[in-house]
Amino acid sequence: MSLHFESIIPSLPFILEGIGVTIKFTTFSLLCGLPLGILLALAKISHQYILRWLAEAYTSIFRGTPLLVQLFIFYFATPQITGYAITTFEAGVLTFSLNSAAYSSEIIRAGIQAIDKGQWDAAFVLGLSYGQTLRTIILPQAVRNILPALINEIVDLLKESALISTIGEADLLRRSQIVASEKYLFFEPLLVAAIGYYIMVMVVSLVAKTLERKLRHA
Repeated sequence: MSLHFESIIPSLPFILEGIGVTIKFTTFSLLCGLPLGILLALAKISHQYILRWLAEAYTSIFRGTPLLVQLFIFYFATPQITGYAITTFEAGVLTFSLNSAAYSSEIIRAGIQAIDKGQWDAAFVLGLSYGQTLRTIILPQAVRNILPALINEIVDLLKESALISTIGEADLLRRSQIVASEKYLFFEPLLVAAIGYYIMVMVVSLVAKTLERKLRHA
């Protein structure tokens, strides 16, 4: 076995630029997917049957089909159906936002339903509306309870973002593949990509633990 890490040193800046792309992609997907997940969770606990049915159907579709298939449909089929030449970044954010919303909605729904029903009743007795009760009493407690599960979803989103390399987005994995094909060395650049993903996951985990400690003391 012969390794040639020195051969990829000049390409390290090119590979590491992909970290910024990965972080940007993950952030946009999270900012779009989490609010949608909250809306879906609220729809699932709604008294309106049609809202519950639509939310459950949405979740069933996105949890029941492979993420890679969803990505290919949005990227390759969108121009055919709509005539719009969607970019790789747009297709990736759209796919991962919608997919993440389906999973996070279940986490949020479980967190809301775990709150004692007596707190709802007490809030209504005090004259708080449904929205006020949800915003000021229920959701803050639910977030504290479901934070570990939400962080796990964010970590999964970060790691699964590597799939956008399959449609040509120049993320961390794609750039390492380009260097591998140019240098005819595969272990070294892919190892750099793996270390990059690991460091990003560890940073997210560290931030999550800090936030959990603050919430416990709050």
